[in-house]
Amino acid sequence: MFAVTSPMPPAPLQRLHFDWLQSAGVQLAILRLDLVDPLISGNKWFKLKHHLEAAERAGARGVISLGGAHSNHLHALAAAGKRFGFATLGLMRGHAVETPTVLDLQAFGMELHWLGYAGYRARHAADFWDLWRERYPHLFPVPEGGGGLDGALGCADIVHQARSQLGQLDWQDYDACWLACGTGTTLAGLVLAEAGQHEVIGAMAVPAHHGVERNIQAILEPFASKLAPTSAMSFRTDEVLSSTGNYRLVDASRGGFAKTDSALLDFMAHHEAESAVPFEPLYTAKALMVLREAVEAGQIAEGTRLIFLHTGGLQGRRTFDLASARR
Repeated sequence: MFAVTSPMPPAPLQRLHFDWLQSAGVQLAILRLDLVDPLISGNKWFKLKHHLEAAERAGARGVISLGGAHSNHLHALAAAGKRFGFATLGLMRGHAVETPTVLDLQAFGMELHWLGYAGYRARHAADFWDLWRERYPHLFPVPEGGGGLDGALGCADIVHQARSQLGQLDWQDYDACWLACGTGTTLAGLVLAEAGQHEVIGAMAVPAHHGVERNIQAILEPFASKLAPTSAMSFRTDEVLSSTGNYRLVDASRGGFAKTDSALLDFMAHHEAESAVPFEPLYTAKALMVLREAVEAGQIAEGTRLIFLHTGGLQGRRTFDLASARR
């Protein structure tokens, strides 16, 4: 059981050659975490690693976690449970609904409990897990999105994967990492792995009040003395929401979580066609669009070399594809 804790599959690192990059003299390589596994995809495999090791040490027979009807986290967790033979239970936001993700969760054998919206908001209460631990003592609780320190420590491996492939690009080094942020867990893991060597820039797919900065600080605080500030990359903008010597957060939410518009969808379609890399509109496309805006505004210096993380999430775009097909 819990064999998902085996070594991480490799994610290819490849150059992107968009016109706006070449015009500005900026080099960009994308780490294709979407290709590590067809179901336990993107950053989810990395975020689950230490949580599942903890579940195994605790002698659990499975895991319980939280998410919505399109949750990439629950999708990966349920797929891992089916593949490696452990029980999974999902505490669901809102009321019962049928989406491609929910149908997969059920097919993978995940037990679902719909909490409503008020019940889901109570997940931050100090006693939230008491009832569920009493009801399911054989299941190990995993934070929403695979977050927390264990999730971040697993994501630290992402940096090592990228660095091991720099020679294939004829790069000696890079200036910063750029990625979409939902909870900030993956960014925190990258900051830990970088240990001040390179800046990490998070394009927030959620508005500032969702607590991303607070989550990141909670993870990084015990390691503050070991995270020597790096020299800041040439990234200048009034849109920076938070900045330290190790990371920056910029707004990519376009007005709210899961908010999309025609400009974003057109951008995604164009860049998918040009690169043959599939994106999705909630995270990766938003992060790439904000990066283009920064490059075109002259906020990133000529000669800068960036690593862009494709954090996966492609299963979640199926609902958008279905909605587009109906229009």
